[in-house]
Parts: sequence; structure tokens; C-alpha cells
Amino acid sequence: MTDVAKAWSQFCRGIEAAGNEVLRDTAPNTPLDRAEGFRYLARLTREMLYSCVDNADPDFPRLHELDLVKIGADNPDNVYLSANIRGDRSYRITGERGTIAYFSIGSKANRYAKDGTMASTGELTDADLVAEPDGTIEIIASVTEQGRNWLPLAPDSTGLVVRQTYLDRTTETPGRWRIERIAGPAEPAPLTPEFMAKALRRAALSVHGTAATFAQWTELFMTKPNELADFGQDMFQRAGGDPEICYLHGYWTLAPGEAWLLETEVPDCPYWNFQLDNWWMESLDHNRRITVNKHTAVLDAGRLTIVVAERDPGFGNWIDTCGHSSGTALLRWLGAKSNPVPNCRVVALDSLTRGED
Repeated sequence: MTDVAKAWSQFCRGIEAAGNEVLRDTAPNTPLDRAEGFRYLARLTREMLYSCVDNADPDFPRLHELDLVKIGADNPDNVYLSANIRGDRSYRITGERGTIAYFSIGSKANRYAKDGTMASTGELTDADLVAEPDGTIEIIASVTEQGRNWLPLAPDSTGLVVRQTYLDRTTETPGRWRIERIAGPAEPAPLTPEFMAKALRRAALSVHGTAATFAQWTELFMTKPNELADFGQDMFQRAGGDPEICYLHGYWTLAPGEAWLLETEVPDCPYWNFQLDNWWMESLDHNRRITVNKHTAVLDAGRLTIVVAERDPGFGNWIDTCGHSSGTALLRWLGAKSNPVPNCRVVALDSLTRGED
């Protein structure tokens, strides 16, 4: 008989050990950054418990909105949905497209608990979807091709990730989506001690593995401070990125009175955005000016200027550091034929106010 009490104790020790990620020597130790780091672990713990315990059954999956957890430079413009599945089953996903600017769904082999990867095993975007006459859409996820909207699965597929991306939150409406297993059992299997012990182990490993993965990413970005560099798209795709997106990540650090100035041409593409994140790669407070996209940006003859600073200099597209002196950032180009890397430099904030730059 499995000792669930022992599994619970191991889970608690695993979560405690994950706290070492917040205390890394490379991580900032300001009171704000430490508080955000432990809030991050709390959010991860809540999400992994839900995913591994209450929404773990691949025979009765639910599309769950990731509205409170922030992982791996989450996009403030996105509505994320996820569901646990298995590659040896088939699923029907039904819904309405809505008016949101971009939709994609991918099947993933989630191994964050093992090696920090979440490789794609199949992808569909809104350009691929065929709607019914009444506007509804049916997607079949399976190993063998089925239906007009087929999402491939692989034997090691473990989850689905839906991205619905806003250009304008004031006018656009995301779709509504549901999932069910095809030819599944009539009732869920009863709870067993073995399942609960395994779920607790997986939850603790997922919390620690996720926190460690993105801390390692930030440490990589720190090797090129105050740049947005192309560190290689393969790493980002292995971690669950959208194949349609080019990801330019960076680490920024500013002294009081400094600003991070980014300038680039903007390619012709259906969507792009820039966002500011903390050291843990959580997007900053969505109620403040921490992101700009294709719809909200002000361009000068097709050229984009972004100013990351503690206050608005009245120049370019200002992004608020929200009380931080360092963190991470991300520029996404979606579906672009070229993916320009911005020119980045640190300048005196007052010089922008005076119009010297």
C-alpha cells in the first residue's frame, strides 16, 4: 500500500527545496524581487497541484485558463488555455473563433518536471482552421489524421496549449473552447493512493523544474546585458514556444536616472509585441504600461522606439519598470519574413526629456 502521508511530506520538502531557486546567487535580493520570487513559487505550486491532481485525467480533460500563473515570459496580450491529454487517445475540441487577432493550438510533450522541455508534437493556427457554416469549429487531436481540422498527436504527447492573442482588448473577443475524449470511458476512475502519491511527486518536480529552467534562461540572458539578442530559437521551441514566433529575449539592468532605449524597424507581420518581465520571467503588472504591440505602439515612419525607464520621458513608447532596477524582457515577431534585432543602449533619462536622443 502506498504511503500517501510519506508522499505528502516529500512534496512539502520538494517545495521547500524549490525556494533555493529564489535564493540563487545571481538572482536579485531586493525586498521586491524576493517577494515576487516567492509569490512566483506560490503561483507555480497552485497551478501544478491543479494540473497534477484535479485536472490530470486524460480521459476527462478540461481546458483550463492560465489566468493567474505567469510562466516563461507569459504574453500580456494572450488568453492561454491548457489541458492534459495522452498521445494514445483521440480528442474533439469544439468552439467559436471569436474576433481575437490570433489563435493557435499545439500538442506538447511536457517534460518540465524532468528536463525543462515541452516539445511541440503538432500545431494548428487560425490560418489552418476551416469553420462550419454556423461559424463553429471542430478540431480533432489524434495520432492518425482525422477531420478537416486535424491536430497531430505523438505517442509522448501529454498536453494541449491554446494561445488566443489580442491586438486590442477593448474591441476583440476571444473564442470559447471545449474538449472531450472520443470513445472514452463513461466515468472517471476512482481516486487511489498510488495516483495521489504520484501526483504529489510530479507537482513538486514540476514546480522546481519550471523555476530552475527559467532561472537558467535569465542567467543566459545576463551574459548580454541590456540587449535583445537571438539566443537561438530551438531552445525556445523546445520549451513550448509557438513555431510562428521569433523570440528575442534579454536581460536589462538600470541605475537610477537611466533608461534603456530600443530602436528597430518593424517588419510586416500580423502581430508583434514587446513586454517587460521580472527576473523570474513573469510579465510585470498588467495594470501598468509594461507592454506595447502592433496596435498600441506609435511609430515614426515605420520605426519603433521603446523607452524602458522609471518614469515617462515623453519620448517614444514608454515602458514602466514598476519599481525594478533589473529584470528580463521579450520582443516577439509573429509570422514575419524578417526578424530584426533592435539596437539597444542605456542613456540618461533626463537626456530623453530634453530631447537629446
